[in-house]
Amino acid sequence: MASKTPPSNKKKVAKMAPKRKKTAVSKKRPKRKVDPTQYSIPSFLIHGQQHTEQWDYDHHVVPPLSASSTFRLDSATRGEAGFCGFADPSLTNPDKPHIYIYERLDEPVRGMLENRLAAAEGAEMAVCFGSGMAAISAALAHRLKAGDEVIAHPTLYGCTYSLLENWLPRFGIKVRYHDMVNKIGSMRINKRTRAIYCETPANPTLDILDIEAIAARVKEANKGRSEEEKARFIVDNTFATPACQRPLEFGADVIATSLTKGINGFGTDMGGFVATSKKDETSLLMFRKDFGAALAPTPAWRILNFGLPTLSLRTRRQEESAMKLAQFLEQHPLVEFVQYPGLPSCKGYEIARRQMRDFNGKFAPGTLMYFEMKGGKKLAAQRADALVDWIADNAYTITLAVSLGQIRTLIERPGGMTHSVLPKEVQKVANIGPGGVRLAVGIEEVDDILKDLAAALKRVK
Repeated sequence: MASKTPPSNKKKVAKMAPKRKKTAVSKKRPKRKVDPTQYSIPSFLIHGQQHTEQWDYDHHVVPPLSASSTFRLDSATRGEAGFCGFADPSLTNPDKPHIYIYERLDEPVRGMLENRLAAAEGAEMAVCFGSGMAAISAALAHRLKAGDEVIAHPTLYGCTYSLLENWLPRFGIKVRYHDMVNKIGSMRINKRTRAIYCETPANPTLDILDIEAIAARVKEANKGRSEEEKARFIVDNTFATPACQRPLEFGADVIATSLTKGINGFGTDMGGFVATSKKDETSLLMFRKDFGAALAPTPAWRILNFGLPTLSLRTRRQEESAMKLAQFLEQHPLVEFVQYPGLPSCKGYEIARRQMRDFNGKFAPGTLMYFEMKGGKKLAAQRADALVDWIADNAYTITLAVSLGQIRTLIERPGGMTHSVLPKEVQKVANIGPGGVRLAVGIEEVDDILKDLAAALKRVK
């Protein structure tokens, strides 16, 4: 017996769909004509640019999360247009919006985050990566080749030091260290130098480097060089974040910053970004595509909707607490010194007052400090260990953990933890003392943090 022909899908849908009353259709509402540039950066970090040629979330108060690794294309021609820049950089037009094809190349949520980060840093564009180290690697390596040289300030994050020491030399890239705090005038930038790299404030000692002075040296060295031969001045802005400092305003060429820390703010997601001029966009995007270091949509969405919008608010609270904590530690008999940019006693205080400013131009000394315990090498180290060990077991508002910039106050011993990859002689050059402690201030009540810190210091002999 022949089976009956099944009804078409159209008929099935028609049967299932409920009948609706006809209502008058209103005319299509024109898009709001709002110019975000007429508002402050903190407000822009909350609202962003709601309508672009790439992405329009007209009815969403909160930008939606894209959960598709690939995107539907209207035609083969459109697909070719999207891929051309990644296949042949010479065909890329940086003024045209990217066509979404595949998540690793580009995707909407990450694009919105990049747009806001560029605005925060005062850059022409930003490119996001899966971690801060991925961003640092890209900022350096996308322009470097065998025979090139990098000059770096010796006080660096441990993983950055490892990148410079263990990996770049394998690719024939020379790394030279130079004290950019005390010896800017004697820094030699030769014909093979392609990158000058530093952190300011530096990790972990809070060295304050004069961005404008270093930029002037780089500019002088670049006179007469072709674009390909020019050295780029790269600043890791992780400790300050754009809420406290925007190095491009002082002449830096490139910003490489971790999103994991202060910008994310909640210790939930990893990421990093590079902010610079449009001329480097194609090279950075190709590097990200080929090395597979793209920031995924979910962490991008959380940083876009929770981290960036609260950055200014969190930073102001943390700075208020940091100043009180630094003043308390500076007066404590067991503390040798405190390096916090907000203290007049801080080395580089005048430079910090000039270049560390919030979006409204107010002095913004940041949320971190470094201090060393008194005593010889052995005693200072014992005291630092005793301090953090007591905190780990007994404190409520201070947590023994690496990382920084979170809503929780974190403490660590750089010499034996985040910077243990640095040999002891290198730690000495970088001014990382055996009794050194790094404190990253959160948003707890400052009196509670003081209570835990004072109690811990009482247990130190």
